[in-house]
Amino acid sequence: MGNCFSGGGHSQFAVGGTSSALDTHGSNDAVDGFLKSSGYRGLFSQIELSLSASDLRDRDVLSKSDPMAIVYTKGRDGSLQELGRTEVVLNSLNPKWITKIKITYYFEMVQTLLFRVYDVDTQFHSPDIKTLKLDDQQYLGEATCALSQIVANSKRVCTLELVNIAESAESTHKKLGQLTIHAEEEVVSKTTAELILKCTDLENKDFFSKSDPFLVISKYTESGTTVPICRTEVLKNNLKPTWKPIFLNISQVGSKDSPLVIECFNFNGNGKHDLLGRVQKSLADLEKLSSNGIGEKLFIPVTVGKDSQTKVLKSQLFVEKFCESVHHSFLDYLSGGCELNFMVAIDFTASNGNPRLPDSLHYIDHSGRPNAYQKAIQEVGDVLQYYDYDKLFPSWGFGARPIDGPVNHCFNLNGSSANPTVSGIPGIMMAYESALSNVSLAGPTLFGPVIIAAANIASQSMAANEHKYFVLLIITDGVITDIQETKYALVKASNLPLSILIVGVGGADFKEMEILDADKGEKLESSTGQFASRDIVQFVPFRDVQGGGISVVQSLLAELPSQFLTYMRNNGIQPTPPPTTPTLLSISRGRRSHNYMHLYLSLISILYVISLIM
Repeated sequence: MGNCFSGGGHSQFAVGGTSSALDTHGSNDAVDGFLKSSGYRGLFSQIELSLSASDLRDRDVLSKSDPMAIVYTKGRDGSLQELGRTEVVLNSLNPKWITKIKITYYFEMVQTLLFRVYDVDTQFHSPDIKTLKLDDQQYLGEATCALSQIVANSKRVCTLELVNIAESAESTHKKLGQLTIHAEEEVVSKTTAELILKCTDLENKDFFSKSDPFLVISKYTESGTTVPICRTEVLKNNLKPTWKPIFLNISQVGSKDSPLVIECFNFNGNGKHDLLGRVQKSLADLEKLSSNGIGEKLFIPVTVGKDSQTKVLKSQLFVEKFCESVHHSFLDYLSGGCELNFMVAIDFTASNGNPRLPDSLHYIDHSGRPNAYQKAIQEVGDVLQYYDYDKLFPSWGFGARPIDGPVNHCFNLNGSSANPTVSGIPGIMMAYESALSNVSLAGPTLFGPVIIAAANIASQSMAANEHKYFVLLIITDGVITDIQETKYALVKASNLPLSILIVGVGGADFKEMEILDADKGEKLESSTGQFASRDIVQFVPFRDVQGGGISVVQSLLAELPSQFLTYMRNNGIQPTPPPTTPTLLSISRGRRSHNYMHLYLSLISILYVISLIM
C-alpha cells in the first residue's frame, strides 16, 4: 500500500530517479512506483507464519518422531517453490516450531500454500537444515490451503488435517494428525505524521511568469545517499506556496529523529527542474517548527574555487500543521471481523451475440472452456470468496427480456422474485447458465439500476452497523447509455461501504468507461454538480490483461484495499479489537471471585439463622 499517502489523491509523489530529474507524473509513492514499473500495484504485507502440529504419526521405534515442516508456494501449473523450513523438534508428536516462515501477502492473488511434515532421521541432525535431502527423511503427511484463508480468519489461525497423497483411497481414513498455522503481520509503525508545508520568498526562475514550485522529501540510506520518498503537487505561478497535506509513515523514514532532506524545485516540462533551496530536518525538528510557529531558511550548495559551501537564502520553509495519527492496516480490519461481501451483475444485452453460436460472448462451451464472463467471475470470485463468511452472493443480470415480459435492467440471476443471493461461485455459474436459457438478450446497456440495487444493500448494512464492505463486479460488453444516471448513482454510492469493479469483455471501445474510473486524480462529478467523496470504481478491459503476465484479478483488484481503507478513515471507523482467549490468570480470578461470593452468601445465611435463634 505504501507509506506516503496523498490525501484523497490530490498530491503527486516521486517514484525514483535523482533529485534533479524526477518523474513528475507519478501518482504513488516510491514503493508503489517501483512495483508499478514491475507490473504490480496492489496491497502487500509481510506475514510471518508460525506452525505447530498435533497427534503426528510415530515413525521411530525406540523414540518418538523428530518432525520438521517445510512450506511451499504452489503455482497454477502445480509447480512448487520452497519458502522455508522449520527447525527439527526432537522426540515430539505435538511439535511447536519456533522458526517463523516469512511470506509477502498479496490481496489480489490466490496464494496456495503447501505444508509438508517429515520425520528427520537422527543421523541427519545438523544445524543446517537447508542441506537435508528430503528423500532420506520419513514423510509424515501434508496439507494445503490459501494464504487468504488464514489472514481472513479473525484469529488469523487455520487448522488443517494432514493427508498422505501417496496412500490409496482405502487408507485415507488413517489419522495423520493436524497442522495449525498462525499468521502475524510483521510489526511496523502504524503512526503517520500529517504535514502541511509552506514556503515564502522563493526565487523566481521563470521569465514570463513566476516559479512553479514543488517539494521533494528524501531520506538517507545506509550508504549515505538519499532516496525520494514523497513529493507534493506542483503549484503554478506561486512564490508563497502552501501545499496540500502530505502523510509520512514513521517506519518509512526510520524514526522521528532520522534526518530528512526537503528540497524545493521549480518545475520544468523538460524534466530539468531548478533547485530553489533545501533544508535538512527530522520529523521531530519539523514538529518543533510547527509548535513554535517559526520558519527555517533554505540553502543551496555553491562551489567557491575547489571548496563546496552552502548559501543561505531569504526563502523559508514553514510547517503550518504537524499531527500524528494511527493508520490501521487492511489486515487489522480483517482481524477485527470485517468482511468483504461479493456481488455480481452480468450484461445480457443483444450486442453479446446469440448465446447458441460459438462467436457469442455468452456461448457456453460444454467441453469446459470458460467464456469471458465465466472466466472473470471465476478469477475475481476465487480471490474475494475467502473474505465473505457465508458465501451468499447477490447476483443480477441486466439488459434482458424475461419470457413474456418487458426489458429488465436489474433482475435476479437465480430467477427468484425476492432473493438475489446464490451460494458460492458454483451457484453464480449455475444461475448464469440457467438465465441464458430463460431470457432474451435485449438492451440498452444501463448500469444505474444494478448500482442502486448494490448501494441499497450496502446502505442497509451500514444502518445496521454491520462490519461489512461490499464489492460489486459488473461484467459488460459495451458502452453504457445511461452515463449521467450512472455518474449520479456512483457519486451517491461513494459515501457507502461499496466498491465497484468493471470488466469490459469483447472488442468494444471502452473509453467512456474510463471516465468512471478516477485513476487520473479527477473526482467524478454528477450532472447536479456533486462530487464523489472518493474513488470507488476500477475498470479494466479484459482483453488487455488476459494474455499478458498480469492477470485480470491483479489489474482489477489493485485499488480495492486502498478504497476500503479510505472509506474507513473518512468515516472514522476503527478496527474492532480481535477476539482474545481468556488467560489462566483471568480464569483463576473469576474462580476466586466466585468463591468469595459463595463465602459471602454463606456468612449472610449464618447471621440470619443466628438472628432467628436470638
